[in-house]
Amino acid sequence: MATSHKRETARRTPRAALLAGSLAALATGAVVSAGVMSSSAPDSDSDLLAVDGSAAAGSVQDATRDLPVISRSSDRSADAVTTRLDRIIDVKATATAVAGADTRRWTTAGLNLWTRPDKRAKQVGEIESGEKVLVTGRKYADRVEIVVAGKARWVTAGHLSAEKPPTLGGACTNGTTVPGGVSGNIKKVHAAVCANFPEISAYGTFRSDGEHSQGLAVDIMVSGARGWEIAEFVRANYQALGVNYVIYSQKIWSVDRSGEGWRGMSNRGSATANHYDHVHVTTYR
Repeated sequence: MATSHKRETARRTPRAALLAGSLAALATGAVVSAGVMSSSAPDSDSDLLAVDGSAAAGSVQDATRDLPVISRSSDRSADAVTTRLDRIIDVKATATAVAGADTRRWTTAGLNLWTRPDKRAKQVGEIESGEKVLVTGRKYADRVEIVVAGKARWVTAGHLSAEKPPTLGGACTNGTTVPGGVSGNIKKVHAAVCANFPEISAYGTFRSDGEHSQGLAVDIMVSGARGWEIAEFVRANYQALGVNYVIYSQKIWSVDRSGEGWRGMSNRGSATANHYDHVHVTTYR
């Protein structure tokens, strides 16, 4: 009888435990399933905020309502340029730069003076070649800052030198002139050539074509070896004279390709068209 009682008790106890265990397993499974679902990869920034399960849907919406919208396609480089320009043209920064300018440079060409270094600049005058000016050391794009009459002005870079340009010109004693409407640089070329080569008595400036029509070109009527002397003289002093390029004897030398020296040109058919009877000089404005 004792043995039978023990067996009967053994049968009843596991049945109750099994029921409790089944209920516990069902509850545990629900929790695990919920956990697996909530731990899936977040699909949005809002999901990132709630990934630890501590924020309800309403809380996530509240948390994201006032967040700034970030455009991934915004041009950050353009913003950086704008910020740098703003710093450069700032009134206090400009005043500091002008007050601290203590380095002087020589202008190697006639230059336009601008109020600022960008496209919104206004031209407020010009400065001649051979002038000594204060520089601030500030640069933006293709312009550098100088000080003129106590004010900040911007000029095209590449035309300031630590060395004084050569002294050119002098009295032109042969009576030749160039029209008043040509560029200031053409006047300089004429004065320099006339003073150093007084035997040259003919200069061609205005005509209807190309740079001649703009007053930016002059033909120095000469040929032979003397023509090469004049061509080399103008080339050697191109900065002080504001020269862009020189053509003589079917060859060309230009500032942009100065490292290549004199370059050959195609045959244009005649001595004049090939520049055998004159030195052609084109200047900057």
